[in-house]
Amino acid sequence: MPFQRSDVTLANWRTSPYSQWSFQNVNEIVPSAVIAADRQREEASLAFSALSGLEVAGANGDTLPLEAFLRASETDELVVMRQGRIVAEWCATHRKPAQPHIIFSVSKSLMALLAGALAGKGLLSHDRPILDYVPEVSGSAYADATVQQLFDMEISTNFIEDYLDSSGGFDRYRRATGWNPDRVDDPAPDLKSFICTIGKGDGEHGEKHAYRSPDTDLAGIVLERAGSDRFAALMSQHLWKPLGAKSDAMVTVDRIGTARAAGGISATARDLALVGELVRTGGGGIVPDTFIADLWTGGNRSAWKNGDQTALFPDGSYRNYWYETGGGELAAIGIHGQWIWVDPRHETVIVTLSSQTLPVDASLDQAIIRMLRAVALAG
Repeated sequence: MPFQRSDVTLANWRTSPYSQWSFQNVNEIVPSAVIAADRQREEASLAFSALSGLEVAGANGDTLPLEAFLRASETDELVVMRQGRIVAEWCATHRKPAQPHIIFSVSKSLMALLAGALAGKGLLSHDRPILDYVPEVSGSAYADATVQQLFDMEISTNFIEDYLDSSGGFDRYRRATGWNPDRVDDPAPDLKSFICTIGKGDGEHGEKHAYRSPDTDLAGIVLERAGSDRFAALMSQHLWKPLGAKSDAMVTVDRIGTARAAGGISATARDLALVGELVRTGGGGIVPDTFIADLWTGGNRSAWKNGDQTALFPDGSYRNYWYETGGGELAAIGIHGQWIWVDPRHETVIVTLSSQTLPVDASLDQAIIRMLRAVALAG
């Protein structure tokens, strides 16, 4: 790599070029808990030849070969699964596919499947107030909201999701998670304590979709209370091992061990393809088929239309931390270019892992959506 390990710090690990290394070595930067798998030997990587001739539209509207698109979009890895079998893979030269790669907000979607599994076992009710599980949120924005509103991102808060913030509320949130260096003049509390300081916004819960990552961190705490165990242990027992994941995953934790459920999971692309296949096939007996079917309803479409992500999928919606695209697919999406794409019509699951320079790039996101649909159709 074009830099030394000592050059990578808590202050720069999410920036280029360091992210090409740090995104697959997060546990060296931020304390992390292991999500244990029943570890198995990985099969040899497949050739990319099946898709090497495919041409796709780039962010500027130009047409280029798929591999050139992947390089231009700072993709680290692509895995394509059809009918439950991996049929094509591509890796950038710096990517080691056996190493877990951070998936940022795709973590939310995995956590939702864990919630579905717990609900199916009678351990969790989405209809109950958050206060029933986490009474510490009394006095915060979450005091009069339900667990379902938490999972659908329909909480009214005064928190602003600004990934490039370096001195305001989002930076303080990042410091509470252990993702940014703390400040002597304004030390951040632990993650749960920070969440309990978030105040209510102007509107009422349920009126609009408001994408706020602390919602999911709180949801992770709800699951720990409901399942009577730590987040990583619950993920291992109720999702990762039953799924047949071949590699251990990880999740970052704050100074007192609270999991960053909103964005701290690292996993391999092949195991993420298994997650997508579980969704495509109706839960695989791990998550209730009724929970999976409900993802396709898109939840409250009026709230989505009133929300702050409508431009991503104008005809879509959001349910239990999964995007219903409006085009017949489900998607799990993370900043810096992480995707699980589930296309039941073509019996296809596609995973991309990336180290894109910008956390969010709207035009590139639309190009990636076009690429994912082209790859699914190419089968």
